[in-house]
Amino acid sequence: NGRIMKCLTFFLLLPETLKKSKKSVRSNGKVPGCYEIVPLSLKKKMAAELYPASTNTNIANSNAAAAATAANSKKNALQLQQSAQPPPPPQFQNLNNNNLESANWQSFHPTLRERNALMFNNELMADVHFIVGPPGASKKVPAHKYVLAVGSSVFYAMFYGDLAEVKSEIHIPDVEPAAFLILLKYMYSDEIDLEADTVLATLYAAKKYIVPALAKACVNFLETSLEAKNACVLLSQSRLFEEPELTQRCWEVIDAQAEMALKSEGFCEIDQQTLEIIVTREALNTKEVVVFEAVLNWAEAECKRQGLPVTPRNKRNVLGKALYLVRIPTMTLEEFANGAAQSDILTLEETHNIFLWYTAANKPKLEFPLTKRKGLVPQRCHRFQSSAYRSNQWRYRGRCDSIQFAVDKRIFIAGLGLYGSSCGKAEYSVKIELKRLGVVLAQNLTKFTSDGSSNTFSVWFEHPVQVEQDTFYNVSAILDGNELSYFGQEGMTEVQCGKVTFQFQCSSDSTNGTGVQGGQIPELIFYA
Repeated sequence: NGRIMKCLTFFLLLPETLKKSKKSVRSNGKVPGCYEIVPLSLKKKMAAELYPASTNTNIANSNAAAAATAANSKKNALQLQQSAQPPPPPQFQNLNNNNLESANWQSFHPTLRERNALMFNNELMADVHFIVGPPGASKKVPAHKYVLAVGSSVFYAMFYGDLAEVKSEIHIPDVEPAAFLILLKYMYSDEIDLEADTVLATLYAAKKYIVPALAKACVNFLETSLEAKNACVLLSQSRLFEEPELTQRCWEVIDAQAEMALKSEGFCEIDQQTLEIIVTREALNTKEVVVFEAVLNWAEAECKRQGLPVTPRNKRNVLGKALYLVRIPTMTLEEFANGAAQSDILTLEETHNIFLWYTAANKPKLEFPLTKRKGLVPQRCHRFQSSAYRSNQWRYRGRCDSIQFAVDKRIFIAGLGLYGSSCGKAEYSVKIELKRLGVVLAQNLTKFTSDGSSNTFSVWFEHPVQVEQDTFYNVSAILDGNELSYFGQEGMTEVQCGKVTFQFQCSSDSTNGTGVQGGQIPELIFYA
């Protein structure tokens, strides 16, 4: 067996030898060397070179050597089979340029998307570099013209158009480096990583280089994160980027939660034109004194931005015509006397004329708008088809009445309509609360007086609360009153109210008998 293995090894060498021999025959006509008789001494030398360990092997132990050789052959075959399996791909860290650890990295990533993603922010094969950001805060970013041109018509024109850029480095001072990397990552891999701090800058980059899918993702991100404290800033940006859907969503929040929006820090960061548009808004659902105070806060911030001393005169100058868009005469006399009249922003003549407008029969002409804002009209969802009362039937007794609801469109819950006493006039102390997944979103402790009728009586939250679609919320009321009350009957699990559909289900928080079919909390008051 050992001799057979040696012969096999010898014959494995024949193909290369034959090739060389055929070439030598063609060249000099001599007989190939492999056909010549090999002397015994040369055979021993060849065997020693191939199997050094076999030189001391005699015929007596040839069988044992053959067995060992067969075992080694099996082991070598197993190793060859294992080596044929591709090793696990190495970890490619490609965040800070050109960290490809394997020369054969292509084989570890079977899809084009994976291989393309490895080239993101990578010096390997990069044929263009961008200097992104303002001087002093810029970053050098490698890229590949073909990838960028395929993903953006702007880049295509830049690299392959009639006026193609020939520079190896391109400066982009008006885009933030983080936003530019998000743009490039999407173009290389279709991955979108958005964060609140960079989403506006990313939207700007997506708009500049005409990448609509990324721009749409940015708008969706902004819509989901939209709330009163950032609505005014996003309104300004949505106008700049010409995004009508985002603009409409901003107006929904600003109108319904006007007081919170106008008192936010973001309001002081908007531009002059956006300020004027907000102040002229007919649907702002707040008192005019809140609008006036917000305008003064913006003027103070603008003076600081322009490096001006914060004085009444400078605030008046930076406001310009925006001051005369505030509907000061629609304030109550008390609000005007305690606020605008003492702000020093108005001239003495303006203050005098406004006081006369409040009190005199012959009213002077004013430069300020005189009509009150319309605000928003609250809508009511009534979930019972009838109401009733019975002797010794229903008392509030300080227990919790609760119900769960969900809507198919985003709305703003402003308050509740509650039943009152069935035994004549009565006063109630009430605590109303709105929760989502156990988290309190809004609550209010107040009082109301009922007149003995079966009408509902409105109790309001301090501010309207944004309610998202397709999510169940829990609303509850705890009333303290000894009188018997009306209660609802024939409750509905689904109610269509204008363009909004409400769904109701029982709440585990209800300890006073209220459920879907009957009980208390007959109305939800909302804006939509």
